[in-house]
Amino acid sequence: MSTLIQANIPDQLARQAQQMVDHGWATSMEFVVTESLRRYLESHQEALVQQFVQEDVRWGLGGND
Repeated sequence: MSTLIQANIPDQLARQAQQMVDHGWATSMEFVVTESLRRYLESHQEALVQQFVQEDVRWGLGGND
């Protein structure tokens, strides 16, 4: 299963991604975008979890329902 996402990206990034495909480092632009998003999410997962924990603690200490 997959979801179609349309996004505007800077021309320079698009050129660099296409060069990766053209030189055989990636199979397609779709692969480059998917892999880039996966790596970004993996590298920021800890920060995201930490943010959620901090929000939960603030909520718990505040006693707001």
